[in-house]
Amino acid sequence: MVTILNHPLITHKLAIMRDKNTGTKDFRENLNEIAALMAYEVCRDLPVKQVKVETPVSSCNTFVLKNDIVLIPILRAGLGLVNGINNLIPTAKVGFIGLYRDEKTLEPHEYFAKFPDNLVDAVNLVLDPMLATGGSAIAAIDMIKKRGAKNIKLVCLVGAPEGVQAVEKAHPDVDVYLAALDSHLNENGYIVPGLGDAGDRIFGTK
Repeated sequence: MVTILNHPLITHKLAIMRDKNTGTKDFRENLNEIAALMAYEVCRDLPVKQVKVETPVSSCNTFVLKNDIVLIPILRAGLGLVNGINNLIPTAKVGFIGLYRDEKTLEPHEYFAKFPDNLVDAVNLVLDPMLATGGSAIAAIDMIKKRGAKNIKLVCLVGAPEGVQAVEKAHPDVDVYLAALDSHLNENGYIVPGLGDAGDRIFGTK
């Protein structure tokens, strides 16, 4: 299932990020803020368990999260979503997955992976600002499924229909969350209208 988080605060901040004149500092700050706003919605249906606590007045039956949360950014751009979500869920653990694309086959390959030991029982949020062709997202999901992950959500800032369809076909059990669904991919594989190369704009490398 694909969910477009069409919230006024998200679209306002995304408009700032889309602007080619927005500098690295403002781009990164707005991404952090959007990530936190998205996390609130992404976590809306998380399972909870009942616990009993003692308040200063009396005992109370209430609820806490049932499962651990693991954030899995796809390097390097996915790192831009980590802090905003981690600020909202400070108990979340963070794994990392690095992919590179073979220049001849265009297939993604894993070059780095480091995960906490609770993927099997955790809610795993795969993070990548851009969902273009879907190749990297599909490969990352394949890799964590091989390591036992079952409950997986893909969280992206901007997506293209081509990428969404590819992920839905490859992993129909994974929920996809987007701040915006854009028009299409251009001949170079960039999302239109998009916001450019998210990694370069986050880290100021271009």
